[in-house]
Amino acid sequence: MQFKLYTDVHEFYNDAFDVLMRHEAQNMIILGNLIIGHEGKDKTGWRDPANWLMATVSDANGIRLTALMTPPHNITLYATDNIIEPDAVYCLIDGLEGHEIPGVMTEKNLAECFAKAYSERKGLTCKTIMDQRIYELKEVDPDIKRTGVVRLVEEKDMYFFPYWLEAFNASKAYGNTEMPVPLNEEEYRYRISAKKIYILEVDGIPVSMAGYTREMITAIGVAYVYTPPYYRGKGYATSCVAQLSQMALDRGFTRCVLYTDLLNPTSNSIYQKIGYKPICDSLMLKFE
Repeated sequence: MQFKLYTDVHEFYNDAFDVLMRHEAQNMIILGNLIIGHEGKDKTGWRDPANWLMATVSDANGIRLTALMTPPHNITLYATDNIIEPDAVYCLIDGLEGHEIPGVMTEKNLAECFAKAYSERKGLTCKTIMDQRIYELKEVDPDIKRTGVVRLVEEKDMYFFPYWLEAFNASKAYGNTEMPVPLNEEEYRYRISAKKIYILEVDGIPVSMAGYTREMITAIGVAYVYTPPYYRGKGYATSCVAQLSQMALDRGFTRCVLYTDLLNPTSNSIYQKIGYKPICDSLMLKFE
């Protein structure tokens, strides 16, 4: 096995892109980030590839394992064709010597394999942060009831949007209800300027939120799904995600991809009603 560490995002793109595209939906995060770095249009925060950790492990048949970390986020991995080779995992760990890896997020079996080997090698323990499922949608169920109208989040929404975004982030931590009071407006104005997050309005009142994340070749990510507690149970999130998913398909994407927390049966049920189909499970693990 041969380990290769990259300093040029374009070289990494040329070597790994076609391999990752074999499972485009599964590789939404690593592929989406790689496209961001290769295009170089946005180098805000973690998006600057100068700070990334990019690596592959290959044998005579080509790349067997691909790794990308965009600090401060976890490392993301892909075993080519989902064939996990322990020798490739150990070769990667040896090659990463001197780099601090806070955690891993990838397909469940690979995440467990890497975490076990890395923890043993480094004398660490690992903790499950989120048990996830990856879904993809190719067609929105035509029987889904469409309520309200979706529109882009705008400057006028600054009186509530930061609180909704922080509540969404807090809810990802196993239903955590604690959230910081938004103080630094820069992050929220960046989200508004990116024009990827939408609000569902009913009778002119904002009631739910959803948005796009990474844009790939044929797929696009959907996330930021949040409805305030007092508006839940009315089908607003279903309508918002359904409309947003259809908008993406109308733009020419052939599929929408999203991650769910398996501890939240409500969201998993909602997405399946819309037309999302599970493709694999994913784990987010933290090293301690």
